[in-house]
Amino acid sequence: MTERVQKILSQWGIASRRQAEKLILAGRVRLNGNIACLGDKADLSQDRLEVDGKIIQPVHRPRSIYILLNKPIGVVSTCDDPQKRRTVLDLLPKKLSHETGIHPVGRLDINSTGALLLTNDGELTLRLTHPRYHLPKTYQVWIDGDPGEEILQQWREGVMLMGKKTLPAQVNVIKRYQHQTQLQVILTEGKNRQIRRIVQQMGFNVLKLHRTAIGLIQLTPSNDPSLASGHYRFLKSVEIDFLKNHVNLAIGKEAALYV
Repeated sequence: MTERVQKILSQWGIASRRQAEKLILAGRVRLNGNIACLGDKADLSQDRLEVDGKIIQPVHRPRSIYILLNKPIGVVSTCDDPQKRRTVLDLLPKKLSHETGIHPVGRLDINSTGALLLTNDGELTLRLTHPRYHLPKTYQVWIDGDPGEEILQQWREGVMLMGKKTLPAQVNVIKRYQHQTQLQVILTEGKNRQIRRIVQQMGFNVLKLHRTAIGLIQLTPSNDPSLASGHYRFLKSVEIDFLKNHVNLAIGKEAALYV
């Protein structure tokens, strides 16, 4: 079957679709001996595809892996970091982090904690990070002050951020302290540092930001122990099906690593 080279690389767990495009643009991918270009197509049953000199064979396709990680503070949501900071892959066993093409789906900034998905399913990553699918994400947010109901209602209805109005959000007060407020915020979009920027526009600062759920995938599911900071678990089959259904991906019968 003939498919675009970047799609093959993502399906084979070499890289996410966007990372595969970067590999191609960097000249690190060859197709039948020639440097591959974006848009090139290949059929692994008859074409020779190489990445950094290593031939990709159909039998090399890894099992699909789907992981939920509880990201700690101070860890970056990337596969590698030029500043040599600890990355989310450093929290996984080397066999998982270096041999399967696993990568984070989206990101949490270095000072935020909580639920982060990792996978080697490049097509799923591409769709989950596309703005059209609006996958809801739930956050616990602590801020230094007491925003009034009028301010919170503006947030719920959408505010101007970087020249564009944000989508409506669910914002509820969990607890008010003397000089702090704890909020639950549910977003269906993921602009860069969105919650922190909005809170700052409101005249406050985020003290702590913790993501508790991605859709129905929770750090503390009912009848299960909470996932400790820095720990991970494999997604359950029902959770994988939820993600694929949400982004209109067929639920295949290929081998996958889950619990």
